[in-house]
Amino acid sequence: MPSVEVRGNSIRVKWWGGRYKIGPDGNPTKKKIYESDSGPEPGVPFESEREAYEFGLDRESDVRNKRHRPKSQTMGMPDYCDVWFASTELRVNSVKKYRSMLNTVIKPYWQQWTVQAITPIDYDAFKRHVTARYSESYKASILSIFRMLMDDAVLKYRLRDETPIVEQRRRGMYQKKQVRRVKRELPVEALHRLAVNAYNVWGYAGWVYIWTIAFTGMRPPGELFGLQRGFSSPHWPAADPDRDRQREAEERYDGMHVLRVQHQLYYGEDGPTLAGPKYDSYRSLVIPPFLHGLHEALLASHDKPWVFTSKTGKPLLGVSFTSEYWYPIRDGREERKPEEVRYPRFAKCALPAVEEMAGQDIYRLRHWHRELLDEPGADIATVAKEARMGHEVAGMEGVYSRVTIGMEERIGEYLQGVWEKQVVAAGLSMPPFPTRLPDDQLGGASPLFSGLPVIGSQ
Repeated sequence: MPSVEVRGNSIRVKWWGGRYKIGPDGNPTKKKIYESDSGPEPGVPFESEREAYEFGLDRESDVRNKRHRPKSQTMGMPDYCDVWFASTELRVNSVKKYRSMLNTVIKPYWQQWTVQAITPIDYDAFKRHVTARYSESYKASILSIFRMLMDDAVLKYRLRDETPIVEQRRRGMYQKKQVRRVKRELPVEALHRLAVNAYNVWGYAGWVYIWTIAFTGMRPPGELFGLQRGFSSPHWPAADPDRDRQREAEERYDGMHVLRVQHQLYYGEDGPTLAGPKYDSYRSLVIPPFLHGLHEALLASHDKPWVFTSKTGKPLLGVSFTSEYWYPIRDGREERKPEEVRYPRFAKCALPAVEEMAGQDIYRLRHWHRELLDEPGADIATVAKEARMGHEVAGMEGVYSRVTIGMEERIGEYLQGVWEKQVVAAGLSMPPFPTRLPDDQLGGASPLFSGLPVIGSQ
């Protein structure tokens, strides 16, 4: 039973908080730990002994019904954000994003709140605050992180009884549902114009880069930036450092051209980092002979460990890829004559915009690859398409199905047929192969780059 003490003008109630003191041996003793309070809310004293006694009875009821949280578990939102972030497993490219949103938006807004004190009304005010200040995508990311914070506060840390985020069916003022951006039809001719622009902006690496995304479905930019010579089709699986995987791949893919999606290159906490692909979607991709030939020619033109390098032969991670490479490739550019610039190297030829790609990002080429595999005449099993895209197949089909070598052979043959019928037979122009380096220089090219920390590699 709670005990009430009257001291002068103050009234204090004490009750057992459901815990025992810990002895020197680390085990609980028989000594109870009591808690006390001098008012129903901070700064509000009890008006009578009866009110204090009933308050103590309520706390003991919470203890018996496992609803009680000791005062020691009351935590401010900024401290909780730090605890939550430190215990959350994130991919390399998500660490900066989560930390930035916590430090610049969530923690400053909830600076004066404890985790327990946040109500649905407070959350609605926070949601309005975020909506008024940030873009739709950034707002969605912030609210998603806050939802995870509150869910873990209830289920994992027991700092709350329930989440303050209340979902209701739409009512009141009608708001039109946001419509996804409509994808334009993207014919092969448009891809060819992109590749031609990429060649003029970037050189032969740009030409190969565009066709690689379109005919493999690899995720740009991380998986393309992180593709190393040793995992490209001219060298893999022979250059694979994992001997078991090497032997298995040599037996499975005998006579086929295959590249390995093993890494993506990102800026981590300590600088450039090789991380595993998104969702740990490590995969081997059968590629058509024409693409193997493009990779072979590209790798023969330089001695760097990366397949795709910048205009100056450096890793692509160090350039402003979107503004310096992708925008001129997609949107075109005006001519800059030699007499109009200070240095000849700044002179640039005019490039036409690719209208079908207006406003689209380079990820559209990955979607094009999936659309290509979905063509009625492709005859490619769902499990093979999803595996190639780095997705898991849901349901029982994903449990019992597997990608056979026959499926992968059909993918390679189909993609080669698309190239021959829609590009070669259509008479679309091809750039000349780049100058090949002497064999003695290529012999010293490192197949794998080991100078960066590797996270999540298999």
